[in-house]
This record gives sequence, C-alpha cells and structure tokens, in this order.
Amino acid sequence: MKPMIQKILAMVMAFFMLVSTVSWTIEKHYCFGSLVDIAFFHEADTCGMDMGLVDAIFDKRGNSCCDHEVITIPGQDDLKISYHDIDLGQQLFLVAYAAYYISQFQPKAQPLVPHADYPPPILVKDITILDQVFLI
Repeated sequence: MKPMIQKILAMVMAFFMLVSTVSWTIEKHYCFGSLVDIAFFHEADTCGMDMGLVDAIFDKRGNSCCDHEVITIPGQDDLKISYHDIDLGQQLFLVAYAAYYISQFQPKAQPLVPHADYPPPILVKDITILDQVFLI
C-alpha cells in the first residue's frame, strides 16, 4: 500500500511541476459581440471578416466588428534553488529529516528475554505418548 501511495504522490507532484512551469495562453475571438472561437496554446480561428469591406468601414469610426482577446499566464522560469538563502526553519527541517533518515539504517535492538539463559526442564517420560494424545 505504501509504494502505491508514493507513486501516486510522485505523479501528482510531477503534474504540478509541469503545470507551474508551462506558460498558458488563451485566445478568444469575438464577432459582433458573440464568441466565435477559444484556443489554448495557439491562435484562435477568425470568423473570416477581418480585412473585408465591412471591417474597413468600422475602422474609420474607431470600432470593429471583430474583437480579439489574449490572456497569457506566464510560467515559472527560475527553478534554481539558492542554498545561501535557507532560513532557520528550513535548516531545522533538513537536520531533523537527515537524522530520521540515518536512523532508519540503524539495527533494531532485540527485546530482552529474561529466561533465555536457562535450559528447559529435563523430561523423564514423554507425557503425550503415555496419554496417547496426538495432533491430527
């Protein structure tokens, strides 16, 4: 069960790392106020009226029939860890983690058995054979 949880946790962490480092771009194209296309990572398809006669007429007045909206979410570029900026809390965590990790490889103490040095009693007669009691 523990290796399965570790694998799932590793995959989730890898997914979050991928999502946080990739830049996301969402483009939307509106024509006459209605949404025509939404595109992720590439340009949105237009309605085909971008440079036509109608568009040229609307441009003289200062507005257009088509509108293009771009939303960009930048990814994380700085992934290097500077070990010179570790504060006291992080140092305490690293020391505790290292001590716990090293203690995993120490041999376990055997439990004390008080009667281990004493021999078992000497059997004069085998009582199970005398009483004819056998395990089947």
